[in-house]
Amino acid sequence: MSKHLRGVKPKVAADQEPLARVPKAPAYFSTYALAEWKRVLPVLVARRVICAADLAQVETYCLMNGLVRQVETERQLSGGVIDPKLFSVQNRAAQTARQIAATLGLDPVSRARLGSAAPEDDDDNPLAVA
Repeated sequence: MSKHLRGVKPKVAADQEPLARVPKAPAYFSTYALAEWKRVLPVLVARRVICAADLAQVETYCLMNGLVRQVETERQLSGGVIDPKLFSVQNRAAQTARQIAATLGLDPVSRARLGSAAPEDDDDNPLAVA
């Protein structure tokens, strides 16, 4: 089986032209999407893994995460009644948000890949090739 068919994801690395500051959130964001933008963008900018071209993906992540929270709030306000149609929308939005989060380095596995992208110090490794 080839390496490409095994689902091996490339390592997340610092971008060549990362954003230096957190951009303003889109004006049409819901309260929940805006909260997510303010929560994750400073982290991504600090890690230097996000560039201007990635903002659409971050925007979609925030929208999907905001939708999940909005549907849950509406469910709670209706006395906990589960509307099958809204649950389906919430489920798809959660799945999309999870997938995008993984590509942005917002889950533990992606963060581990990002951490392993740093050059290793072989000075203390007795098995390192000199």
